[in-house]
Amino acid sequence: MPSLCQDLHAGSYDPDVKVMIAGSTLRKVKSRSWKKQRHFRLLEDGLTIWYKSRWAGRGHSTFSVTEVEAVREGHQSEVLLSIAEEFPADLCFTLVFHGRQGNLDLVADSPEEAQAWIRGVRKLIHKAQTMDEKERLDQWVWDWFQKADKNKDGKMNFKEVKKLLKMMNVDMNEEHALHLFTMADKSESDSLEIEQFVYFYKMLTQRDEVWKVFQDYSGDGEKLMLEELENFLRMEQQEGEQSAQHAKELIDRYEPSETALKQGAMSLDGFQMYLCSQEGSIFNPEHQNLYQDMSQPLSHYFISSSHNTYLLEDQLRGQSSLEAYIQALKRGCRCVEVDCWDGSDGEPVVYHGHTLTSKILFKDVVSTVKEYAFKASDFPVILSLENHCGVEQQTVMARHLSQILGDSLLTTLLDGQVPQQLPSPQELKGKILLKAKKIGGLEQCLDETLTDEVSDDEEMANGDPESPCTEDPPAANKKHKKSKLSRELSDLVVYCKSVHFHGFEHARSHAKCYEMSSFSESKAKKLVKEAGTDFVQYNTRQLSRIYPSGLRTDSSNYNPQEIWSMGCQIVALNFQTAGLEMDLNDGLFRQNGCCGFVLKPEFMRDATSQFSPEKPEGRQGYKPLRLSIQVISGQQLPKVNQKEGSIVDPLVRVEIYGVPQDQAKEETSHINNNGFNPVWNETLNFVIHTPELALVRFLVEDYDKASRNDFIGQFTLPFTCIQAGYRHIHLLSKDGTVIPPSSLFVNISISELTSGS
Repeated sequence: MPSLCQDLHAGSYDPDVKVMIAGSTLRKVKSRSWKKQRHFRLLEDGLTIWYKSRWAGRGHSTFSVTEVEAVREGHQSEVLLSIAEEFPADLCFTLVFHGRQGNLDLVADSPEEAQAWIRGVRKLIHKAQTMDEKERLDQWVWDWFQKADKNKDGKMNFKEVKKLLKMMNVDMNEEHALHLFTMADKSESDSLEIEQFVYFYKMLTQRDEVWKVFQDYSGDGEKLMLEELENFLRMEQQEGEQSAQHAKELIDRYEPSETALKQGAMSLDGFQMYLCSQEGSIFNPEHQNLYQDMSQPLSHYFISSSHNTYLLEDQLRGQSSLEAYIQALKRGCRCVEVDCWDGSDGEPVVYHGHTLTSKILFKDVVSTVKEYAFKASDFPVILSLENHCGVEQQTVMARHLSQILGDSLLTTLLDGQVPQQLPSPQELKGKILLKAKKIGGLEQCLDETLTDEVSDDEEMANGDPESPCTEDPPAANKKHKKSKLSRELSDLVVYCKSVHFHGFEHARSHAKCYEMSSFSESKAKKLVKEAGTDFVQYNTRQLSRIYPSGLRTDSSNYNPQEIWSMGCQIVALNFQTAGLEMDLNDGLFRQNGCCGFVLKPEFMRDATSQFSPEKPEGRQGYKPLRLSIQVISGQQLPKVNQKEGSIVDPLVRVEIYGVPQDQAKEETSHINNNGFNPVWNETLNFVIHTPELALVRFLVEDYDKASRNDFIGQFTLPFTCIQAGYRHIHLLSKDGTVIPPSSLFVNISISELTSGS
C-alpha cells in the first residue's frame, strides 16, 4: 500500500519530499527573543512531521500535514516581521494550521532548503486534500501499521497487534483478537505484513449494521442491482424522482469492483463507501454550495460576526493580534470589530481600552483586512469601528482606510439615491463597509453647516459597556457626553451609521434603514421577553448588532440562537473561544457556501410579521415537524485520554437549539469500553415547532459516573439542511476541525406532526 510520499512520484521520491525525509535543522521562532534550533523531518508515512530539540533527551513533537492549512512564504506573520532585519525573507516561512492552533514560524539555513520545505509541504497538503475515500482509508490503515510496527521490520507480531488495538480504542478479548490474527496470517509466519494487515483491519472494521441494511435490499445478498439500489434510495433515503439517475451515478463513483461495475451493480464495499462519503452524509450537499437568493436587503440575512476580533485570548490581559483577524475572516466572518485609541506617535492603535491587552497598529489591521476580506467569501465585510480617538487621529484613520482599501471601501451611495431599504449582499460584493458614527444623515451629506459633534452614548446606553473595567464615569453621568468627529472619517460611513436606540416606536416613525444600534446580550434578551414581535419587525428593515456582556472577561460566549430567533443579524461572538456557542455559529453558517450570509426565514423578512419566538404557533404557515433519530453506531472515535490502556465509554446526546419551545436534549445510554465500533440502536424523538430556526447538535461524550463527561466530538447543522435516511455524521473536534475517520451512523426520519400523533 503506497504512502503519500511513495505516491508522489510514481515510485521515485519527489526531490523536495526527499529533503524533508532526510531532515533539516530549522529555527523555530516564537518572538524576537525566542529563536531555537529544532531538527525537523518527514516520517515514512508521508504525513507526519516530527521534530525535536537537539539537546532534549527523548522528547519530541509531531503533527500531521492534514492539520496544516497553508504555507506562507517570507515575512508573512507578525513574529517573522519582527525579526525581518535579522533573517532575510527567502529563509523564512510560516505553517498555518486549521482551527485555532497557533502558527509555526520557521527559518531555514539556506533559501534552497526553505524552498524545498515550502514546496514539499504544499505538495503533501494538496495530495492529502485530493485523496478519494478509498485512498484516505488506505492512508489511515498504513498510518496504524507504521505506529504499531515498533521495531520497524515491516511486520507485526501478535504482541504488537494487541498494543495496536488499545491505541485504536478497541477493547477485544485476546481469544477473538488471536482468531482474527491467525485468519489474516496466511503465510503462517506468526506475523502480518502490510497486505495481511489490511485484511486483518478489514475484518476488524466489518460493519454488521451496514451489512444488515444492504441485505434488506439485495436479492442475492452479494450485490445491489441498479433497481435494488434505486429502491433503497427511494424508500430509505427519500430521494423520489431522481433515484434512478442517482443510483447510476453512485455506482460509477463509489464501486471499487470491476466485476460489479460491469454488471451495473454495487457491492457491499461500494455501498459502505457511498454511505461514508459526503453524499451519504447528514448534511444535504445541495445546501453546501451557495443556494440562497443573495439579492435581498442586508437586513434580511444573518451575518457571521466577531466581537473584539483583535483578541486571541481573554479580554483583560490577552494578546491583540493580526492573526485573530485572519482566522476570523478565513472562517467566513463578515463583520469584524476594531477598537481604536490614540497612539503615542500619532498612529492610532487597536486594543481593549483600559486593560492590559497588547496593542497593534490600526493601519496594520486595515492592511490585513484588505488582504483576507474576500478569501473565504465575495460578499461584503462590515468593519465595526469603536472609536475612542481624538479628531486628529480619526483623520489619520480615515486616510489609512481610503489609501489602503482603495476601491474596496464603499464611500458613496450605490445609485446616488437615499435608500428606502438597504442594498443586497449581491450588490455589495467585494466591498468593505464602515460601521461608525456619522455627522448627520445621508440626506444631509452635502450640508456643510452641520456640527461635528455627536452623542457619545451609543454603546453605553443600550446595556452594559463593551469595556469590562472602564475608567469612564458610570452611564448615568455620561448620558450627554459629546465627542468630536472627524469630517473625513464621518464621510466614509454610508449604509451603517451607528445610532443610539430610542425604542421601537421611535424607530417605526423616525429611523432610517441605514441607521443601526448595538445592544448588549442582556439588553437584547430583555427586549425578546418584553417586545418579541416588535424586535422581529424592527430587524426586517434595520441592522442590529449584539455583543457579549462586559462581564465576560474570559472571552466566553452567549447562546447566539436566542438572538437569531429575534431576527438580529449581527450577533457578535468571541471567535477565539471554542465551545457550544461557536459550534452553533459554525453550524448555521456551514450552509450557503460558507459565505457568512444566511437568508432569514420568510416570516422574519416580512415587515408586518406577527412572529414571536415565545409563541411560534401564532404565525402564518405554522407547521410543526416530528424528528426521529435512530442512533445506530459509532466509528473509530478518538481517544480522550492518551494513557495507554484507557478506552472510552461513549454516549450520544442530540441537542436542539431554536425557539424556547424547541430547546430539547435526549441521550443514548453509554457503551462500556468501546470507542472503535460502539452500537447503540436507540431512537431519540423530538417535536420541532419552528424548523426554519432550529439547529441540531450531535454530541459524543465519554461517560464518567464520578465527574463531568469528557467531550469526544460534535457536529452541528441547521435542521433545514438535514438529509433523511441512513446517514453518517462526520465528527468535528472541540476546535471545529475534522477528526477523520470518526463518525456516527444514524437513520433519520422527518414527518409532519398530525394532531393525533
